[in-house]
This record gives sequence, C-alpha cells and structure tokens, in this order.
Amino acid sequence: MPDAPDMLREIFNLQSHLNDEIFAKQDLRDREGKVLSMAAIRQGLEREEFGPNGLVNQWLRNYLAALKAEADEVGEELLWKWWSKDRIDLQNVRVEIVDLMHFLTSMALVAGLSAEEFHRLYTQKHAVNRQRQEQGYSKDTKDEADNRKIV
Repeated sequence: MPDAPDMLREIFNLQSHLNDEIFAKQDLRDREGKVLSMAAIRQGLEREEFGPNGLVNQWLRNYLAALKAEADEVGEELLWKWWSKDRIDLQNVRVEIVDLMHFLTSMALVAGLSAEEFHRLYTQKHAVNRQRQEQGYSKDTKDEADNRKIV
C-alpha cells in the first residue's frame, strides 16, 4: 500500500502532542519557568543533561513509574484462579495494553528516539533475540556484548 500511513510515526507524533497538552494543562514548568514541553526535554538531551536532576532522567523516571502502574493494571485484569469460571475482559486488557504503549512511546521520545530510530533499534534487537534463541539462550550463555553492537 503506497499511500498507507506510517503508523509508528503517527503514534510518536500523537504522543508528543498529547504530552505537550498535558504539560500545559497541568501547568508543569521547566527550570526557566516556561511551560514544559517535549522540545524543552529534547533541548536537555542536546545539552547532555543526563544527571539525576535533569529533565531527561526526571521524565524517564516519571514515565517508567506510569508504565509500571499500567502493567499492574493489565495484571489486575488477568485471572489466576484456574478453577474459576470467570472470564477476562479482553477489551479492557487491550485498552490497558494501549496505555502501556502511551507511556513506552513517551519514554522513547524523552530518550530522544524518533519512530524511525525506534524501529531501527527494535529490528536490530529483534535480530539479537532471534540469534539468542537459535543458540539455546540461557543465563549461562547470555552475553550483553551483542546488545552493545546495537547502534
């Protein structure tokens, strides 16, 4: 489909705009007193402000906390009593998974990844994971050197 939209790029753009809207609505400010924006966080990336008090670290931590909370919400929807006649609410599970994508995308944006860079890194890591499986992956054979080759 030559005219098909780039869905991952669209997700990244939508999330970036939503984050900016939330920053404005919540009146979150950067260090200069301006309304926080994804552009301000990107500027922190460009200045390599990677310390514990920098916007990059702060927002990676915030989004990671949100990601964990959303993962817990997925877990709360799942059933563990194998003897139960209950059924999962698959629609709600799906929506919670989409919420995970919101925060994962926000983390990717804060880390300076574009949709194209995310895709490139994903496909490289996917190749590493496939190779690990083909080689009988275990903690005894795990070697992080293959991760370091991903650029």
